[in-house]
Amino acid sequence: MNERAGRVLLGILQLALLRTEGLGQFGDSPKAFLNSLAPLIAFPLAGGVLGIMSGAGLDAVAALLGTLVALLAPPVLSEMLARLWGREREWLRYATAFNWSRWAMLLALVASLALMSVLATAGLGSRAAVTVGLLAVATYGVVLEWFVARVGLRLVWWRAAVLVFVVEVGAALLFLAPRLLAGLQEG
Repeated sequence: MNERAGRVLLGILQLALLRTEGLGQFGDSPKAFLNSLAPLIAFPLAGGVLGIMSGAGLDAVAALLGTLVALLAPPVLSEMLARLWGREREWLRYATAFNWSRWAMLLALVASLALMSVLATAGLGSRAAVTVGLLAVATYGVVLEWFVARVGLRLVWWRAAVLVFVVEVGAALLFLAPRLLAGLQEG
């Protein structure tokens, strides 16, 4: 493993544990940002190409475009707020760490699956165990995003909370709006 990959893995683990030093592992250049975005885009792109090749056609293209909107909306929306709050110099560091922090969510999901199994085995019931596990992952995701925003952009706690809200709601609306409009036209 090369040094850069090792630093990225260390940074992801540190972010997963909400450690400030994690943000320093990734860099704050345009190249570092693009490097953080590349693996997030590569998987949906490969899936879209496979979908097109398997005959899914327009559905595969629509799914790919929706995924790209969901991936690109957070950097765009957060950059607007960073500029508004005079934090444009910190934005690349934040956005790069934000992208890499998405991989920490995979670790949270694995931990949540283990939690679900333990809870279901302990008698909670599978539906309740899944609900608790998914709520745990969602809560952790919000806390992680808040942490990366607060530390990465050097924001006070409430501005970090506003950023998380705007990014999450904005990305969801941008992702869902075309589907909702299409549904209205059909109905």
